[in-house]
Amino acid sequence: MNVELIEEIANAILYEGYMLYPYRPSSVKNRQRWNFGVVYPRNYSEAQQGTDPWYTRTECLVKGSAQTGMTVKVRFLQAISRTVRDVQTSAFNLASSEAKLSAAPAWQEGATRDAIVEASFNQLVNASVNRALNWPPSEATESLCDADGQLPHMIVRTQESISARITLNASRFNEQLYKVTLEVANEGSVADPGTARRDSALMRSLLSAHSILSVERGEFVSLLDTPEELKEYAAQCKNVGTWPVLVGEQDQRDAMLSSPIILYDYPQIAPESAGDLFDGTEIDEILALRILTLTEAEKHEMRQGDERARQILERTEALPEEQFLKLHGVLRGMRPALEDQQEDSQ
Repeated sequence: MNVELIEEIANAILYEGYMLYPYRPSSVKNRQRWNFGVVYPRNYSEAQQGTDPWYTRTECLVKGSAQTGMTVKVRFLQAISRTVRDVQTSAFNLASSEAKLSAAPAWQEGATRDAIVEASFNQLVNASVNRALNWPPSEATESLCDADGQLPHMIVRTQESISARITLNASRFNEQLYKVTLEVANEGSVADPGTARRDSALMRSLLSAHSILSVERGEFVSLLDTPEELKEYAAQCKNVGTWPVLVGEQDQRDAMLSSPIILYDYPQIAPESAGDLFDGTEIDEILALRILTLTEAEKHEMRQGDERARQILERTEALPEEQFLKLHGVLRGMRPALEDQQEDSQ
């Protein structure tokens, strides 16, 4: 299993849509974030009549035996609220004090969380394996200078509690074929779920939730390109909120990525991409050129708004000309003309 390649793809999923161009908190596009793979607290979801899901389910096929080993890694982002506090008085929102501060606007950052479950098929067929996930609330502060170099303010980062559960089991179709079921459920809650705002629910949600499944002494069956003799079994796999695809090196079948974004088997990061841009609906070249045309004031907000946005700006400004040439006019999936000529002559 090519762990590095799989993690690269999984990280692209984790931060898909994290922040959209023009990468500024004041941008209209960034006022409603976290649009992929959100697993909401259960009572909030139920108050919304299930339109906002509180669990995901992944089901897939594995060729194996009782000795086949399964490892599942569940990954997501946890929202961390960043506000600014006046040391002399009380907490406030930066929007009411822009004249005093020129940095660190109110914002939601994302912290990576993950959890691993391991078991053999012999265990999973006989009983489900469960793992509870709990992250307690916390608050951290950081001193913040104003335009005069004074320290009258602090950045305050607050995270609320996360309570979730991973459930993993397997059922056997025959001696060599199993169905694996993975469920990730948010068992947390919000106060007054019927009237709670989405922003408050997001603070207790799993964001961009996805899973990496891997096996030893076994192999996964593609649900997109299923062998004819296994299609009746594949039809019994019911996926909710995520969809599993083969991942890793082409034709390897020891790993799957269950993603909230529709992918094909063996997704790849474009080799010419210089790094994360978070805005998957755009082309790297176009985004890079747009970033370079931002005004100095817009770039300043981009630097101060989010650490990952600052990295995008600095990386883009440092791109050499040859890197831009690599981004321009790339074609994929094309066959050499000679092959077409040979087929035409037959």
